[in-house]
Amino acid sequence: MQVLLLLLAAAGLCWGQYDPNTLPKRNAIVHLFEWRWQDIALECERYLAPNGFGGVQVSPPSENIVVTNPNRPWWERYQPVSYKLCTRSGNEEEFRDMVTRCNNVGVHIYVDAVVNHMCGAAGGSGTHSTCGSYFNAGNRDFPAVPYSGWDFNDGKCHSGSGEIENYGDIYQVRDCRLVSLLDLALEKDYVRSKVAEYLNHLIDIGVAGFRLDAAKHMWPGDIRAFLDKLNNLNIQWFPEGTKPFIYQEVIDLGGEPIKGSDYFGNGRVTEFKYGAKLGTVIRKWNGEKMAYLKNWGEGWGFVPSDRALVFVDNHDNQRGHGAGGSSILTFWDARLYKMASGFMLAHPYGFTRVMSSFRWPRYFENGRDINDWVGPPSNEDGSIKPVTINEDTTCGNDWVCEHRWRQIKNMVIFRNVVDGEPFSNWWDNGSNQVAFGRGNKGFIIFNNDDWNMNVYVQTGLPAGTYCDVISGQKEDGKCTGKQVFVSGDGMANFQINTDAEDPFIAIHVEAKL
Repeated sequence: MQVLLLLLAAAGLCWGQYDPNTLPKRNAIVHLFEWRWQDIALECERYLAPNGFGGVQVSPPSENIVVTNPNRPWWERYQPVSYKLCTRSGNEEEFRDMVTRCNNVGVHIYVDAVVNHMCGAAGGSGTHSTCGSYFNAGNRDFPAVPYSGWDFNDGKCHSGSGEIENYGDIYQVRDCRLVSLLDLALEKDYVRSKVAEYLNHLIDIGVAGFRLDAAKHMWPGDIRAFLDKLNNLNIQWFPEGTKPFIYQEVIDLGGEPIKGSDYFGNGRVTEFKYGAKLGTVIRKWNGEKMAYLKNWGEGWGFVPSDRALVFVDNHDNQRGHGAGGSSILTFWDARLYKMASGFMLAHPYGFTRVMSSFRWPRYFENGRDINDWVGPPSNEDGSIKPVTINEDTTCGNDWVCEHRWRQIKNMVIFRNVVDGEPFSNWWDNGSNQVAFGRGNKGFIIFNNDDWNMNVYVQTGLPAGTYCDVISGQKEDGKCTGKQVFVSGDGMANFQINTDAEDPFIAIHVEAKL
């Protein structure tokens, strides 16, 4: 009996890392990429909580190097010089205020934690950092942590350059420098303790979990070792004994020895195949058809659903790097992007993250966007511009705010309504017209063919008149968009023209008249 109890306790301990810790019926988070803390606090209160978003992934909050050539790129956030909470997004006081205000309305904060490395080896020395802390990259001296030359993997890397030269060699991938970033020696207990100290500071403030940046470049056992040092979440907002949610950035498209499954012992992993394959299908490349999505998820070789964090695009691959290539759909392909997001949010596989981006001036040379480095909308002094909200609820100042697009916001609500319901009533025409339900709570149908659709299909829903939440929504007891009539036997007629602004329809029981 005692052994069984120990096993159950261990299982409970383990499960905490996979549970996103969102409130019940809040089943999606949004990445508010490069937003200021004060803007995120406002967004939690005025938009995310009322529309059922479970949480926000925030940009790295740790002090980073200031890069002025090119002018303040977004990636400077991924070059820490200390673990002080001091960046272009705000200082520690503003970070604390954001976490408190978001938690108070039931929207949790997930920190993008950069703990594999410090800044680049050529980062120089001085105080050109977001908090003014001194560092010397050449000497591996980061006194604000403190780290010294003893705390890096320089002697352990066996490539000629000290950089990762061969992704087929797991030792290089995990012990050498990723694009010149100084690789921390995470097998040392001192380094693990410093990482845990940083993460525990964030936990005590009230964050709900972490995206572990560059997890593929850390040994799974080293990650486990610093995770074992973490506190439980703050009981002001979380049940006693709650573990932080962990999702690890492991780019695994197949063909390399390092697999996402290597990291299951620590938490979920980012399933990069998801966006790459979904983009290929919705673009209808390589002969792919939406009809093939019937066994979407594990049937496509993805990691198990309860180990996956999924997304259509992320801050890396929307810029053409970080896995997925040109098939990745982004806000630049708005019509297809909304279809892909609708499919993701309706389908039960994985835990979903919605992207919220900023625009940058794209400029292509030899098929590559040479402006992929451009940082967030900024003032002349380099400070980030506020996120302004237009009268039509979209964002200004070059913030894209895909999470505020009606179609995506309403599908986040759809996902919450159908939570726990089985995948059901699949229908397809053998091509690119497909539909499926979620038990007796929701139904979605797509026409991605080059001809009009007019079909009667089984929805599995109770009889009645429903508002389509893509073309509009239910407001004041009326539909602002299309209506769908479901008869007593659950059947409904759907007509979607190939030139429709959004060639899909979604209905659910909370949008029933």
